Amino acid sequence: MTYITHCEEETEALGAAFAAKLTAGAVAALYGELGCGKTAFVRGMARGMGFPGTVTSPTFTIVNEYEGGVLPLFHFDMYRLAGADELYDIGWEDYLGRGGVCAVEWSENVPGAFEGDEYAVRFRKISDTEREITVEGGPASC
Repeated sequence: MTYITHCEEETEALGAAFAAKLTAGAVAALYGELGCGKTAFVRGMARGMGFPGTVTSPTFTIVNEYEGGVLPLFHFDMYRLAGADELYDIGWEDYLGRGGVCAVEWSENVPGAFEGDEYAVRFRKISDTEREITVEGGPASC
């Protein structure tokens, strides 16, 4: 499915609607250039999963964990990683087994880390405020 959002709030709302349908173990691989709305989408995912707190980009920490919602949300930022091996070094497999949802920004930097059952969420800037967001794959239709 392809969606057009016209502002950050709409991108967050789309993330919330997407996350409300996810089950434990789901992985959302996010693709797109800097500033295209990936973190806003994950903020919405957290809200859709019932997390009441602040959501920020984990660029320097690599992963932020958000608990307190219906499922834990593990928010990864692969911008600074050189490949999937580094992702496994930080415990990727452990996160997959913790019964939460993984949202992975900059998934293009870790090819080979996914098993083929992830949701691919692709972001494209249309204008300063508009985004085209395409959701594909996953274990079931979203």
